Amino acid sequence: MRALLSFLVFAAAAPAPNAAARAQELFKDKTIRIVVGSAPGGSHDSYARVVARHLGRHLPGKPAVVLSHMPGASGAQAANYLYEIAPKDGTALGTFNRSTPYYEAIGGGNVRYNSRVFTWLGSLSQSNDTLVSWHASGVRSIADAKQKQIVMGALSKIGTMYGYPALLNGTIGTKFRIVTGYESGTAVNLAMEKGEVQGRGSNPWNSWKAINPQWVEQGKIIPLMQVGLRKEPDLPNVPLLNDLAEDDAQKRLFSFISDTVAVDQPYTAPPGLAPEARAALRLAFKSMAASREFLDEARRQNLDIDPLDGEELAALVARVVEAPRDVVDRVVAIMQSEAAAK
Repeated sequence: MRALLSFLVFAAAAPAPNAAARAQELFKDKTIRIVVGSAPGGSHDSYARVVARHLGRHLPGKPAVVLSHMPGASGAQAANYLYEIAPKDGTALGTFNRSTPYYEAIGGGNVRYNSRVFTWLGSLSQSNDTLVSWHASGVRSIADAKQKQIVMGALSKIGTMYGYPALLNGTIGTKFRIVTGYESGTAVNLAMEKGEVQGRGSNPWNSWKAINPQWVEQGKIIPLMQVGLRKEPDLPNVPLLNDLAEDDAQKRLFSFISDTVAVDQPYTAPPGLAPEARAALRLAFKSMAASREFLDEARRQNLDIDPLDGEELAALVARVVEAPRDVVDRVVAIMQSEAAAK
């Protein structure tokens, strides 16, 4: 309902006829490519496939929409491509890790993009991130993780799969051992099934429910912590990261991390789009996210939809990137200390 009301307000301020005509020319007979910053099989792939089937009919000119996958550096490779190389005419879009602004804030590894100047179209979910253990690990709570070491799988040292357990190790004294180098979240999941690792440091709760519902139903994964601004309705007994803070300094750190979570399943275009292309894409994304056909298919795919529009998303991204320097520096110091200890 919120998305529908928001869309109606936006539609009242739709582009003038001349701008609409120019947008029609921009997209007619074109193919839009959505660059997915992860491997096939994960939640970004699932959402993007539904978007690709619906977005085109909400755009002037009804362009075709296709996907391509560009995994690497926890989504930073796709973000760099969109920022540096992708055509800036509205025919290239991207969706990648919601921690993309956070990686920029901490100055992580391969980051060359400026997320504040991306043309943010909106996001589709605000589901909490979860840190989970595998059921056979013997660790069923954060208290257990302070007493027993388990191995957590991760992609790289800038990703939240690494970052969340490293942050907890460096603040509240958990004993996670983090192994990096996996190509994708799907690879980490397979490693858990095989007993190669015993947990995964980060994955949206709605992704677990959509991609691995049997693991949720059978208790194969044990959520130890959730990261967000409010608890998931079906995880009332799992603590938020903010609940784990032991002093005011930790509260500031954990609040900075938690702010990034609403940037879930984000969609953006490169910087520098013509105003009519930007307006048409934002309006189409909002219209799509409120449409009955899109919502019905998302429901059939077990995909939760709780959207933010492009303006809301851009403001949230700016807040993350512009976080207080002392807070960001402390997070970076904890990550570097964890890496040096290995």
